[in-house]
Amino acid sequence: MQIVTPGMRLIPEAVLANNAALFRTIPETPSHADKSLHRVVIVGGGAGGLELATRLGRKFGSRRLSVTLVDRSRIHIWKPLLHEVASGALSASHDAVEYIAHASRHGYRYRIGEVVGIDRAKRQVFVAPSFDDDGRQVIPARVLGYDTLVMAVGSVSNDFGTPGAAHHAISLDTAEQAARFNKRMIDACLRANAQYEPLSPGQLHCVIVGAGATGVELAAELHKSMREIASHNLDNIDFERLIRITIVEAGPRILPALPEQMARATARLLIKLGVQIRCGIKVTEVTEDGIRLGEKLFVPAELVVWAAGIKAPAFLKSLDGLETDRINRLIVDETLRTVADENVFAIGDCANCMLPGEESALPPRAQTAHQQADHMAKVIAARLAGRAPPAYRYRDYGSLVSLADYGAFGSLIGGLKIEGLVARLVYRSLHKMHLRAVHGFAKTTLASIGEMIVRRVKPRIKLH
Repeated sequence: MQIVTPGMRLIPEAVLANNAALFRTIPETPSHADKSLHRVVIVGGGAGGLELATRLGRKFGSRRLSVTLVDRSRIHIWKPLLHEVASGALSASHDAVEYIAHASRHGYRYRIGEVVGIDRAKRQVFVAPSFDDDGRQVIPARVLGYDTLVMAVGSVSNDFGTPGAAHHAISLDTAEQAARFNKRMIDACLRANAQYEPLSPGQLHCVIVGAGATGVELAAELHKSMREIASHNLDNIDFERLIRITIVEAGPRILPALPEQMARATARLLIKLGVQIRCGIKVTEVTEDGIRLGEKLFVPAELVVWAAGIKAPAFLKSLDGLETDRINRLIVDETLRTVADENVFAIGDCANCMLPGEESALPPRAQTAHQQADHMAKVIAARLAGRAPPAYRYRDYGSLVSLADYGAFGSLIGGLKIEGLVARLVYRSLHKMHLRAVHGFAKTTLASIGEMIVRRVKPRIKLH
């Protein structure tokens, strides 16, 4: 029997059920011809993992380090932009980083596959075989050795066991999921425009569960993109009247992790756009036709997006004795080293990093992963030199929310409030900072110029 992972690859259940026994018979794959090199294995090619691999490859090349990045996907998209892929404002195929090509240019090695376990005593990583969409094996199971292991597998949506959520709601954890939602959205508009019978209850309605940054930004993007789709000769239906977007939040307000002033300004703009906001009520069930709120209220919807809460991937709970918290994150100290193993580190959303003097772990934000990738490069340099790893210090540069073309709000260092064009430019600069870390200044500049040129000739949104 086989199961389908979020990356749409088929992984035999036997691989997941008994990793140690299965991988004990597989010889270790050499990471480099020079066995004297310090072996760094980075698991996860998200914002933190890819930036770290790039930094190490550029700094050390193959002179003192053998750097290997392992990810089950073949492309990277900056996760804070997945809501734009879902709405069609961003093309995954156009804006993605291809690991294979990027690795060859930046001095590290890329290995495709899903890590399913480790052996800390032997310092080995177990990588499951990769299969194509027809179930044929592409790459066999492998064992990779390491001297320093960095877990950077990010996070996934947490549906808190809500009945029906896993089957009837789409999360935006991967580019594949975002693209799948985009196709559903386009199909929904085409179906409504072409059908002979009247629209059914909930048709052209979208419910977004969770009012964090992803949820509210997606609501604004969908408001723009669904109307943009309707403007392309879909004139049999009054889309302006019939398209409905609802945000549901269990907490008392939207954007609970951001300043209240930002939340109020964002809520006012969303309400002005016609987005319905329901706070202080929990989703108790997701069905094929909508969501159930509390015991009696039912909200019909053709599209349901789950953006409420996160957790680290479940396999971290059984990662050869490494300590995790209640949402599967690896417990790390102030150097980002796991508390159980001096050779294993964690960065980004999958790390529970509680710095001295703080009452809570660092927030799961892109800026956290960016800073931790920079710090982890210093830690590895210290390990090569035989020095103690330096302590990590986090700096909060503020928060930003961009609501498509309608507005943007931000709170920067020192409580400085910004909005409008200034906030939007600062928001876009965060992505450019990530691209510069991944590609370098020259390529990022050229790509930005090319993007401005292409934008004038291609459709405003992806229509296929």
